[in-house]
Amino acid sequence: MAHVSTDIADGSHASSGIEAAPVQAGHQQPPIKVYLMVWGLLFVLSLFSYLVDYVGLQGGLRWTLILIFMLAKAGLIMAIFMHLAWERLALSLVILLPPIALMVFVAIMASESDYVVWTRETFFSITK
Repeated sequence: MAHVSTDIADGSHASSGIEAAPVQAGHQQPPIKVYLMVWGLLFVLSLFSYLVDYVGLQGGLRWTLILIFMLAKAGLIMAIFMHLAWERLALSLVILLPPIALMVFVAIMASESDYVVWTRETFFSITK
């Protein structure tokens, strides 16, 4: 028979504030109410995302709202349906840090590309 430590059995290591059901055979399962609430919240966030297009917002505001709703939905899916809310911090960081680092590097490259375009236009343009 497998031994289950008490810190896992009582859910004391969960940092999300969502209590999980007791451990049975080594598995930790949140109550069905949590899944239904998250499913409803995902539906509402998707509705807001579609409303951004329906209302006809344009420019930076449109893309900012779409990205905010997208990241909120992805975070909920990862936290609840992928059970990251109940995992140890080290495992969560292993999953979350690489995409965050990629986004930072893409932002750095985007800002550098503006500088490269500016220098090429300034110093290599042919004057008439």
